[in-house]
Amino acid sequence: MTNRGLPEKFISCDWGTSNFRLRLVDTHSLKVLSEYRTNLGIKKCHRLFKQQKELSQQAFFADYLLAQLEKLDLNSLGNYPLVASGMLSSSIGMQELDYCKLPIAFTGEDLISSSIVLGRDLNLLLISGARTDTDVMRGEEIQAIGLSDHLPKSGKGMLLLPGTHSKHIRYHNGHFIGFTTYMTGELFEIIGKHSILSGSMEEVPWEPLYENIFLDGVKKGVANQHMASLFSIRAHSLIHKASPAKNYYFLSGLLIGAELSHLKGNNETVYLAVTGIQNPLYTLALKSLLTKDRLVCFEPQIIASALLVGQRKILETYVK
Repeated sequence: MTNRGLPEKFISCDWGTSNFRLRLVDTHSLKVLSEYRTNLGIKKCHRLFKQQKELSQQAFFADYLLAQLEKLDLNSLGNYPLVASGMLSSSIGMQELDYCKLPIAFTGEDLISSSIVLGRDLNLLLISGARTDTDVMRGEEIQAIGLSDHLPKSGKGMLLLPGTHSKHIRYHNGHFIGFTTYMTGELFEIIGKHSILSGSMEEVPWEPLYENIFLDGVKKGVANQHMASLFSIRAHSLIHKASPAKNYYFLSGLLIGAELSHLKGNNETVYLAVTGIQNPLYTLALKSLLTKDRLVCFEPQIIASALLVGQRKILETYVK
């Protein structure tokens, strides 16, 4: 149930390092009414900003935002608040906001926000990232807040958000209390495409026939044997003519197993939120480590709406 003071619609801005997306959203149903995407991520936009001298950083990003908003199916900008989380509040975005230090409530009310008036009376609600004493994130905290509706409000456990930089977020009694980042996806990209092992691997669609080799990699990763097992991929390719496709999934298992190794022996419930190819891989790996009652895998539609739910929660807090 949304706050009575909420507007009928809001505009969601999802501006990541590599991509840009705007969505006009019905606030109560979260139905996406209109959407527009580009591949001008924050990193590329900041580089373009540095190449010119006429506009300030805030004005440069504001101009781009306003130009893209023209491509959404909008009757008026003034009635729809624009909610932006993630990299737009970073040092290479529109305006840098400090990270909010954990713990943060499932409501998101602890996050730092800034209201910026753009042209034509458009209000932008910019939201900060979150940090601990040793780690930072921008964007994933909003997804976690959106998913918190499906987490128990009492007790403790772990929310897993796999990706380029996987986040393992710990929660306790309605608050996110800590997290750790694992560079699993980025390491897989570097090793698989830019190391000596690249010639021994081939990316192919997932099939059940790769399950055993993947789980063999997971087992070695969990046992902290991943460093000693990496070069074996090349050795097996040269000596035993090992399948490049199987090598691909063995490497995936090694790195995912290493990432998940800290969960072995842990008796807390783990909630997994991931789609695409990573879904069957992380599910298989976690099932090899955890008992059935300790693993909850979110449905794709819950994951798909998590960012919008999180942004709406922040908007609810702001309009109170």
